[in-house]
Amino acid sequence: MKICRSRVLALAAMATVSGCALMAPEEDPVLIQLNDLDRRLAAVERVLANGSLVELTVQSDELQRQSADLQGRIETLEHDNASSSSRQRDLYVDLDERLQALEASVTIANSAAATGKGAGELPVPGGSDRDNYQAALEMIKEQHYDEAEVAFKQFLVSFPDSQMADNAQYWLAESYYVTGRFDQALKAFTVVVNDYPRSRKVPDALLKMGFCSYELKRWDDARTSLARVQADFADTTAARLAEQRLQRMTEEGH
Repeated sequence: MKICRSRVLALAAMATVSGCALMAPEEDPVLIQLNDLDRRLAAVERVLANGSLVELTVQSDELQRQSADLQGRIETLEHDNASSSSRQRDLYVDLDERLQALEASVTIANSAAATGKGAGELPVPGGSDRDNYQAALEMIKEQHYDEAEVAFKQFLVSFPDSQMADNAQYWLAESYYVTGRFDQALKAFTVVVNDYPRSRKVPDALLKMGFCSYELKRWDDARTSLARVQADFADTTAARLAEQRLQRMTEEGH
């Protein structure tokens, strides 16, 4: 809206006639303030005239729209990142459990190896089931498979009710598998599946059953075990390895 500066000045002049008639205009504080007000009003009029405020308003609205769009993208990325982190955490837990099965006390293992125990003797005589299990695992880690076989067999005899009995049975089977005794390994892995159905080692045992059957050229049995891993334990490392082996068998024509 156009502001009339002349009317403002006229009113100001009338208001100061009686009190300021003898004072020079440049010394009258009222007139000085009115002149300042006049300059400010003129500046506002120029802004309104060139549309600067309208342009700023449009720019502000655009910035707000862009900000809302960026916020939406950020929320989407945060959601995707949370989902990815959850999947990575599951894979980490699965891998960590496998690594823990291979970890053991170095001191106990060295002591067990130094004693050179024969068949029928625990690697840590008088030790707990955990001590002997860890010592036997260290033998697996050090690739002393014959000694590990003896240790795990005696473990299962000495501690049949141990909470680690299923793991001991699995690693006993593994000692057969890595030394190429696939028929013995197949039977030992089958014990894990049948005797310890709630064990966390069941997916791995089923996978190795498929691998053993593959090595023994029992193609139908191999496919049956590998397919069961996929069906019963989807989204696990064992299932992914089973899929890879099944694909390999298809490519080989088995």
